[in-house]
This record gives sequence, structure tokens and C-alpha cells, in this order.
Amino acid sequence: MKQAYAAVSREKAKPLILECIGIEEPRADEILVRIVASGVCHTDLVVRDQGYDVPQPVVLGHEGSGVVEAVGSAVKDLVPGDHVALSYAYCGKCEKCLSGTPFYCEDFFGRNFRGTRPDGTCPIHDSHGKQISGCFFEQSSFATYAIASERNAVKVAKDVPLELIGPLGCGLQTGAGAVLNCLKPKPGSSIAVFGAGAVGMAATMAAKIAGCATIIVIDLNDERLELSRELGATHTINARKLDSVAAIRKIVPAGVDFSLECTSSPRVFRQAVDCLGTPGTCGLVGSSALGTEGTIDIGNFLFGRTLIGVVEGQSVPSEFVPQLIEYWQQGLFPFDKLVQFYDLDQINEAMADSESGKVIKPILRMKH
Repeated sequence: MKQAYAAVSREKAKPLILECIGIEEPRADEILVRIVASGVCHTDLVVRDQGYDVPQPVVLGHEGSGVVEAVGSAVKDLVPGDHVALSYAYCGKCEKCLSGTPFYCEDFFGRNFRGTRPDGTCPIHDSHGKQISGCFFEQSSFATYAIASERNAVKVAKDVPLELIGPLGCGLQTGAGAVLNCLKPKPGSSIAVFGAGAVGMAATMAAKIAGCATIIVIDLNDERLELSRELGATHTINARKLDSVAAIRKIVPAGVDFSLECTSSPRVFRQAVDCLGTPGTCGLVGSSALGTEGTIDIGNFLFGRTLIGVVEGQSVPSEFVPQLIEYWQQGLFPFDKLVQFYDLDQINEAMADSESGKVIKPILRMKH
């Protein structure tokens, strides 16, 4: 049993508690990772507040990065000492996984949100030996050590800064992938990005990489809107001051070719649909609590308009995370401008700063 330090969510919408935990040795298909850093994602906040029914107490965190410390007997492509970024979990056996679309894995929700392995066990135990929910995105990286699998660990070069790259495994690949892998805008096209958080900023940078001529970013925070211009936005709209749809149609009278909803707000979702041209495609990536409903004008989907939900940016992590790292190294994807670092024992401050909009992408650094 490996001794570790973790932030544990024990009560709905309450601060996380720092505790000593025990982590089992990796099973045949698992790896033990010494976590160097982990991003804080909006989904962590949703699950802390029980928007998804993951059993508490639970160790959250799903944007981990670190060093492989031990591997199970069936692990083939990773060895102790390898540097990895951790991403989402998938079974690797179902039709969707075998066809190259693991983001549509038939057990995606279970593998990422069940709180246990598929057999009902969990490798995490409290100081009294009682099982704690974990296996969150097959990592639970709000801890100094985590059990993951070979499937969701992406090997990275040792000269890539581990403390920085964890968010590439979820939030940033979601935003960038929604544009590059799903919407696939042609050079010269137009896009409206609703929400200038980490996902929206990643989408903005990706839209610039894709060659979009008109990139409109909508948010309530002027500082974020200013940063979005630095990252690629050609126009910005403060939705607190202007009617978003009307303002977009002043820029692109016929409506935009693409829109991306990153806020999880039903009202904003309606705006992301209403601003489309003909034809036009709206991508939905905002992570809402289960049961959230929204209304749209069905007539908006006549004449070829499309709505598509985007999971993890339709990304295959082993392919897309290295691509994003290469873009970053070339200066095309400067996601480091979104980041603020915290120690693990500052996790509640990091979460509060994320919720308030003070910080775009908090990253927790582990002390060993």
C-alpha cells in the first residue's frame, strides 16, 4: 500500500479536506503515477457539488501529469520513469473504442464517473482502511499518487514541463478538439465562442490555427475578453453590456458558420444556436449538471443547421495531446498564459478562484 496525500470531497458543495490515504499497488493493466501537478476543471466543481452522482467521499482530479513509478504485469508501452499526461478513461474493447472513437466509449460515463473500477473496487483507502471513491477519469489526481491505466496515460518527452501539461488531458483538448477535430472550420470561415474560460480560450487558439477569418468571443469579463484578443479573437462582446446575438449579426449579418457553447448555461446555449447562419453548426461542450434542460426554436434547424454535442473534443489523447504540445512549442497554442499555480493544500482557494472567474486555469502542484 502506497501512502499518499489527497484532497477528499466528503460533503456536497463543501470544501475539500486534505487527508493521508493509502493507494494499492497497480493491478496487471494499471500504472502507479507520482503526480507532479493536476489542473482544476469545471467538471471537478460540478462533481464536488453532486451535479453528477459520484459517491462521496471521493478523490477528484482528472488533469493529472506525473512520472510513472510502477507498472502492472500486462502493461506493454510504459515503464517506470516515463513522463505522462493523464486523460479520460475508456474500455478499449467496445465497438466505439475499436473503431477509433474512444470518446464515445459505451462505458464512458461509468469509467469516468462510477467512482470505482468496473468490478466495484477502488484502489484508494482512508487512514482507517475504508475504501474511498476514486478512479475518477481513471486517475483521481488531486493526490500525490494515482492509479491510472496505460490507455489514458500519454507518454511525453522529458523536456516538456510536467507541471504545465495536465490540463491538455481534458479542458484544453476539449476546447481545441471541438474546433479542430469536430467542427473542422475551413480557412476564412467565422466562429462565435461563448465563454472565455479555459475551454473557450483553447477553442479560440484552435480557431486561429484553423485559419478562421472571424473569431468572435463572448463573455462577461472584460479582462478575459482582452486576453482572448491576444490569443486570436478578432472581435469580442461583453454579454453584460450587449445583446450577444444582435452584436454577432452586426459583425456577420448572415450569421456565423460555427458557434461553440462553453458555459453550460441554457440561456447561452440558445444564443449559440440563434447566431448561426445557413447552414451553420453549433457545438455544445459546456458541462451542465445532469437534468439541466434548455429550449430552442426548432425552426432554427431548418435549412441545414446542425447541433452536435462534443465529448473531450472528440480527441484520441495519444494523438491529440502530443499535437497540442507541438503547437505550444511552435508558439501557436500559448495555453501557459491561462495558468496560475497553487499548492495542493490551496485547493479550495484554487476552486474558489476558478468559480469566481479570477483565474482561468488553476493548476495544483504536489509536494513530495
